Amino acid sequence: MPQIIFLPHDELCPEGAVLEGEKGTSVLDVALKNGIGIEHACEKSCACTTCHVIIREGFDSLKESDELEDDMLDKAWGLEPESRLGCQAIIDDEDLVVEIPKYTVNQVSEGH
Repeated sequence: MPQIIFLPHDELCPEGAVLEGEKGTSVLDVALKNGIGIEHACEKSCACTTCHVIIREGFDSLKESDELEDDMLDKAWGLEPESRLGCQAIIDDEDLVVEIPKYTVNQVSEGH
C-alpha cells in the first residue's frame, strides 16, 4: 500500500503523519479517516477549494486533473503547480508527500 506522508501543519497535524492509503482512495479520505481534519465544505463534490493540498512528491502518479477541478483550483489560496483538491487526488501505486496549505478560502470552519 502506498504511503501518504502529510507534512506538519500547525493546526491539523502538528507532528505530520505517515499513513497508508489504499489505491483508488482520495488523499482527503485518507486524511479524514486518520483524524486529519482537512476542510471539505462541499462534501467532496469538487465544488469548492477548501480541501486544497499541494503534492510535494508523487504528483505525476496522480490521474490528471479535469477542467472542473482546474477551474476550482484557480480560486484556491496559495495555488502552486502541484496543487490538487484533496477530494479529487486519487492515490495510485506511488507514495505521496502532501502539504496542507496554511489557509483556505473558507471563512467559517464546518467542524467536520
